[in-house]
Amino acid sequence: MSDLSHPIFARLYPRLDAGCAKAGGDAHRAELLAGASGRVLEVGAGYGANFAHYPPEVTEVVAIEPEPRLRAMAGRAAAEAPVPVTVRPGVAEDLDVDDASFDVAVASLVLCSVRDPVRALAELRRALRPGGELRYYEHVRGWTPRKTRVQRFTDVVWPFLAAGCHVSRPTDEWIARSGFTVRAERRFEFPAPARVNPASPHVLGTAVRD
Repeated sequence: MSDLSHPIFARLYPRLDAGCAKAGGDAHRAELLAGASGRVLEVGAGYGANFAHYPPEVTEVVAIEPEPRLRAMAGRAAAEAPVPVTVRPGVAEDLDVDDASFDVAVASLVLCSVRDPVRALAELRRALRPGGELRYYEHVRGWTPRKTRVQRFTDVVWPFLAAGCHVSRPTDEWIARSGFTVRAERRFEFPAPARVNPASPHVLGTAVRD
């Protein structure tokens, strides 16, 4: 399955993300991609919010997006990107790419929504050359009992409203157990104030394929 249609979410998400971008999301995306080089695979590219932040050392970006409306928007963003970007349909759990064919893989606010994140991470590892980098920027399970309780209650309903998004996934732990060595990772709450936001715990990091 290469298409996953979420028409309401696809219309709302770019507007919601624009507010996050102004609050610091754009800076996070720039931090995520700083120093990337070579051939890059980006999964769940959405409407192409990362494209403007790829540095000139990147020779090619293959961007995978299953939602058709977001994919069309990503295609338009690709035309204005500073590096060559090709947008394709597809899902992270079943990537139509060759083994060990990318220098960098990018997962940006997507592993919360994929149906099988552990399988998606295995696919990203397969696509990376040995020593290749996984760059990730994700909201994750909280670091306090109170936050995790709120997240568990939120996940009873939230995935049905937000295109499969889960706020309680321990994505950072899964990355560390999926054949990657975490080189650097920063944990933070975003956006602020974060006390009542179940999706506020974030990680931004780089892991290397073992």
